[in-house]
Amino acid sequence: MRESSMLKNLRITLALLIFTSVATFAAPAYAWNDFGHMTVAYLAYQKLTPATRARANALLKLNPYYDKWAAAVPAGLDKDTVIFMLASLWADEIRSDPAFASDGGMGGNRPDGSPDAKRNTGYDDHLMHKYRHFIDMPLSTDGTSTASYQIPAPNAQDTIALFRAVLASSEDDPKKSYDLTWLLHLVGDIHQPLHACTRLSSALPNGDDGGNKVTLRCTDCPGNLHKFWDDALGVTTKLSAPPEQKGLPDEASIRAIIAFAKTLPRPKRALANKSSEAVWVQESLSADQQTVYAGLVANADGSFAITPEYTAAAQPLAKQRAALAGARLARLLNRELK
Repeated sequence: MRESSMLKNLRITLALLIFTSVATFAAPAYAWNDFGHMTVAYLAYQKLTPATRARANALLKLNPYYDKWAAAVPAGLDKDTVIFMLASLWADEIRSDPAFASDGGMGGNRPDGSPDAKRNTGYDDHLMHKYRHFIDMPLSTDGTSTASYQIPAPNAQDTIALFRAVLASSEDDPKKSYDLTWLLHLVGDIHQPLHACTRLSSALPNGDDGGNKVTLRCTDCPGNLHKFWDDALGVTTKLSAPPEQKGLPDEASIRAIIAFAKTLPRPKRALANKSSEAVWVQESLSADQQTVYAGLVANADGSFAITPEYTAAAQPLAKQRAALAGARLARLLNRELK
C-alpha cells in the first residue's frame, strides 16, 4: 500500500530532524579537505626517492580502491602521482562506504566502546576508526583548568607511531599497504592545527572538539571554526558520475591542486627534518594558541566572526603546515618504508 503524501512528508521531516540532531552531537572530525590532503601527498611524492616511489606504488596497488583511483586519473597526468594523491583521501572515503562500520562513542569520534580500537590487521578491518584522525590535546584560553582532562587514545599521534613502525618492519605487504594508506592521510591530519587540540572553557568544560563547537557567523563563513581551517587551502568539486568514481575530485580540481602545490615555498630543512609525530602535534598546538584561537571576534550571540586580518594570518600558516607535512611525509617514507 502506498503511504499518503502527508505521511510520507512527516516521515521525511522526522528523519531529517533525527539526522540533524545526530550530526550536531557528533561533529565529524575531518582535517584538511580533499584539496589539502592531496596537496600534502603531491608535495611528498615529488620528494620520494625512485626506490621509495616504486615501493609505495606497489603497495597502493593492494588497496581495494586502487582501480577506482586509476580510473579517475586525468589524461596527460602521471598515473602514479595522481593515485598517490587520491590514496591520501582513503581514510575519509571509507566513512561513506557501507562496508565500513562506525565504531566507538560520540558518533565514532571516541575510541571508548569500539569493539577493537587498536586493531591493525590490514584490509580485513572494516572499522572506520574516526578517532585516529586527531588528538585532543587540552588547551585553555580563559583560565579553565586542563589538569584533569584525559586525552583519548588511540589517537592520531600514537597511530602514526604504530603505523610507521610497521612500514619499517618485516610485516607482510597487505598490512603495510593498509598502514601506508592511513599514513598518507594522518600525517596531513595532524599538521592541520585543529586536529591537535580541544579548547576547554567555562562554556565548554569538556572541550570544543577541535573547533567543531565554535560557531561562526559572518559573510561567506563556514558553519564552524574547524570547517574554516579544513578549507583554508582551497576546495574541490567532486565527481557525481560514473558510479565507481563518484565522490572523488574532478579533473579540474586535481589539476588545480597540482598547480597550487607547486607555488608553496619549500620549508626550511631544519623544520622539515623534525621527524617526531609528538613534535608535529606540539607545533599544531602552538599554532592553535598563537593564531587559530587568537583574533577571533565575538558576536553578541556567542558566535564568532572571521575578519580579513584573521584570514590574512591563517593563509600563510595553513600553507606552511601543508608544506611541512609534505616534506615530513616524504622523509618518513624515504627513511622507513621497507
